[in-house]
Amino acid sequence: MSEKERLLKLAEEAKNCVRCRLYKTRKNVVFGDGPLDSPIMLIGEAPGYWEDLKGKPFVGAAGKFLDKLLALAGLDRGKVYITNVVKCRPPGNREPKPDEVEACRPYLEEQINLIKPKIICTLGNVASTYLLQKFGFRVQPMGRIHGKVFEVNQLKIIPLYHPATALYKPPIKTVLEEDWMLLKARLEHLAT
Repeated sequence: MSEKERLLKLAEEAKNCVRCRLYKTRKNVVFGDGPLDSPIMLIGEAPGYWEDLKGKPFVGAAGKFLDKLLALAGLDRGKVYITNVVKCRPPGNREPKPDEVEACRPYLEEQINLIKPKIICTLGNVASTYLLQKFGFRVQPMGRIHGKVFEVNQLKIIPLYHPATALYKPPIKTVLEEDWMLLKARLEHLAT
């Protein structure tokens, strides 16, 4: 079975998932979107209202801002793979609970295994905490780690504030924009 077929099978499994309570309130499973051979993967925390309705990640207000951030980094949204730690929307857009993260863990880990990104940008605390712990790094507040590079086995993990943070805390918008411009410089350096 090819990697593309394995990813499609995994997405189908996720659509029928009942591993945690979130299946009871979801409209759609938001599995992921983007090319299988993308060197860059973005991982958010969980789908929001619009994502749940449309079945695609980052299509609401935070997604529109993410598109601007991607442009600042010189990235085309169609060339990055975007997913979330949790594939179903938590009620009221609350943060996913630890057991919900654990229930979705196999999906995310297999997505990472199949995509084989060179860079993973974690968007927000949930994704950053999950990935940093997974690879044995000490978890720290986002204010200390945003924009920094953590490297493990040729994989670079870059924690960033979640784009929605700028919608709720406007002063963070400038920090986000600076982090994504720095990401552009890092990507240009990696390409040479």
